[in-house]
Amino acid sequence: SLLFLMGRSRMSTSKSSPKIDEELYSRQLYTLDHKAMQKMSMADVLVSGMKGLGVEIAKNIILAGVNSVTLHDQDNVKWSDLSSQFYLSENVVGKNRAEVSRHHLANLNSNVSVKVAVEELTESFLSSFKVVVLTNSTLEEQLNVNDFCHANNICFVLADTKGLAAQLFCDFGERFIVCDPSEAEPFSAEIQHITQGNPGILTVARDDEREFGNYFMDGDYVTFSQVKGMTELNGAEPRPIQTKDGFTLEIGDTSSFSPYQSGGIVTQVKMPQKYSFVCTHFWAREISGMGKHDPAFQAISQGWNDLDRMVRLAEILRVSEEPLQEDLVRTFVSSCTGDLSPVNAFIGGLAAQEVLKAASQKFTPLNQWLYFDAFECLPQEEQLTAEDCAPRNSRYDGQIAVFGANFQEQLGKQKYFVVGAGAIGCELLKNFAMIGLAAGQGGSITVTDMDTIARSNLNRQFLFQERHVSKLKSEVAAAAIKGMNPNLNVIAEQNQVGPETEHIYGDDFFLGLDGVVSAVDNWQARNYIGKRCMQFHKPLLDSGTNGTKGHVEVLIPHLTQPYSKVLDIDEREYPHCTLRYFPSTIQHTIQWARDQFEGLFKTAAENVNKFLNDPSFLENKKVEGLEIMEQVKIRLQEKPQNERDCVIWARNLWERLFSHDIQQLLHNLPLDYETSSGHPFWSKPKRCPHQLDFDYNNTTHLTFIRTASILFGQTYKFHMKEDEAAAIQILCDMHLPSFQPHQGVFIPVTDEEMQKHSGGSVKDQMRLAKLKQELAELKQKLEKDGACISSLMEPVHFEKVNTCQYVSLLLCVSLHWSVPKKEESDLSRRQDSAIPTMTSLLAALPRLLNPGSFQMIHRHISPLLQYL
Repeated sequence: SLLFLMGRSRMSTSKSSPKIDEELYSRQLYTLDHKAMQKMSMADVLVSGMKGLGVEIAKNIILAGVNSVTLHDQDNVKWSDLSSQFYLSENVVGKNRAEVSRHHLANLNSNVSVKVAVEELTESFLSSFKVVVLTNSTLEEQLNVNDFCHANNICFVLADTKGLAAQLFCDFGERFIVCDPSEAEPFSAEIQHITQGNPGILTVARDDEREFGNYFMDGDYVTFSQVKGMTELNGAEPRPIQTKDGFTLEIGDTSSFSPYQSGGIVTQVKMPQKYSFVCTHFWAREISGMGKHDPAFQAISQGWNDLDRMVRLAEILRVSEEPLQEDLVRTFVSSCTGDLSPVNAFIGGLAAQEVLKAASQKFTPLNQWLYFDAFECLPQEEQLTAEDCAPRNSRYDGQIAVFGANFQEQLGKQKYFVVGAGAIGCELLKNFAMIGLAAGQGGSITVTDMDTIARSNLNRQFLFQERHVSKLKSEVAAAAIKGMNPNLNVIAEQNQVGPETEHIYGDDFFLGLDGVVSAVDNWQARNYIGKRCMQFHKPLLDSGTNGTKGHVEVLIPHLTQPYSKVLDIDEREYPHCTLRYFPSTIQHTIQWARDQFEGLFKTAAENVNKFLNDPSFLENKKVEGLEIMEQVKIRLQEKPQNERDCVIWARNLWERLFSHDIQQLLHNLPLDYETSSGHPFWSKPKRCPHQLDFDYNNTTHLTFIRTASILFGQTYKFHMKEDEAAAIQILCDMHLPSFQPHQGVFIPVTDEEMQKHSGGSVKDQMRLAKLKQELAELKQKLEKDGACISSLMEPVHFEKVNTCQYVSLLLCVSLHWSVPKKEESDLSRRQDSAIPTMTSLLAALPRLLNPGSFQMIHRHISPLLQYL
């Protein structure tokens, strides 16, 4: 039983705001923000029912970081619970479900207090919580608990699954305020012109990459900044707008304002919204035809289990004027005794999302009912009998009740390849363990992931705990799911999947598979895996997330479009010329900084290693490789001997990137430069850059020097001490040459010009020959001195660095290109579109893939659909 401190405020108004664990919740903070996270971390949540659905909800909200979670259940573990409750095992049958689950759930997040309650859900007990979640409950209990919560301003969530069907209900009270209703980040655009009038008309500067009308909508509120002339708008209260077309907005009365001159940024403002909810009693009395599943769910709540009597009862309970869908009711009743891990986990993810919305007051909540079914997963070619679905005293009885024993046997024989054991990979692997995929004779799951576990992974990759940090993801994940289902046949590997490992994952390997699962985080890897699956006629399951958004795809060769035809929206490419010379948006500067990072600290080191290890490196290089060869020569000659050398290199890098390169650009293309048509060259969307003068007192400037020097030293396996005072002294002692413009430097203004001048001149050919000779001599000297091995460098991988090491570069780029400055947290979020995550979404998405698995396996064993 649970000893509660009675009188504790469910609104947590008396609590002091806890400190947020920035490292642990880093990816989640990119989605939620600190204010919402603070609210969430003060919420006390009750989850009643610790079967498969309840444990999914509890897992997700514990990982997300609420204040406390109380696990409530008065029942003991049964054999059938093992079908989807992944923290139960054979040796706990007969023990209380909540009590045996608590230890496992508490280990997920030490910041969350996890308690157990086995008492009745009395009003005094319920009053201690901010959010109450009911699962596996009776209709009477649902109505009574919801009535109390509604009357006492306690957010209420009801979740229920019956085989392949599910329902979800939310009631957050009559006056629930959502501070941030939209999942999309506020949109900003540059202003081209504003008229004086009523209404004033604002014209947005055109950008070929997007049409702003798709972002601004009627009724939006906006604020203004950096407006010249009509300065009354700057810093004023948010104004409502009306959209006229993709580039013009009505912004209210501007007739008394000063005339607009130039510049300015218009930015969306998210305004709080009030939502009013009603309780389940109201829906039961007043609303007809809530959904096609409603009569079936009401009937099953009466406790009937006879098919014909259930249909008659559903007819009696029907309140809609539409005829009862008898076939639907029969399908529902015939499978409702099942307990499926994929369905529980999908609804568990959605329910947890609603809990987090209630706790954080962020994002629009569900209004108010959601019904779900996956009846398409049932076999279409054969009619299952009661004998097929009868219990076998097996851990899979909850699944056999829906799909039959023969299907379960086929699941056990499957051979699957899982690429990636990260956030989605962990959820999928757990799900595969629960359904018994590859748990029979001849079955196997091969999971590969090169990565090791970082602490920031623990917030969303639930198979890993603090004790696993720095260990291999694939090995820990494999051991974890083996613990959930000891019969599982799982092989853990640490290989990359690409052309370079086709000697491992070759023809024989792919031909022996029944399916492939892609749980990787980039388009290139997905595309390669998709092509291999097409080549060997293997089905592919793929999913991905970005913040509160996600996608799921089931790709069947010769039946669905191949992955290469599916474009990732955010995997866009920008013109090379724009990125290199004329970045004008925050997206451009992010990509520019990323390219600089890769070139300076990863590619340069990789090219040095190729030069030292590959005898054919010089032979294969042509004029296009001049920059690579020059880079190799410089890196071998400028090896730092001490920390001073690293700081000097970083300071020279600053001067080149943010001063000399800019002065050279403006020497070639001065401020008054005109295009061939006579228009000013430096006009929107181009931004004219300005050089930055290094300032020892500027924190951003010093952070850049410190970061660049550390990363530079790291490529030479030289680890620096972070001594800021010593670095400043070195900088003060330096004397840098003033800029002298170079004559004959060509700066292209289009990609076409860049391509045209990439062929190389006679001068370039002579330079190439000389470089090859110099590098050959340098290599001979290194070999003679026995220094080749010691000269090997250590590439720095972007994914492994601290975010601040990248953000300092971004801030400097934004400054000298006059791109509107963003908060550091926003820049670090934007630098990788795959970073923002929410645990509840990560938990839900893979469950949409598992019905795909069911369908694929049914089709595979069906003679009518033998397309594999």
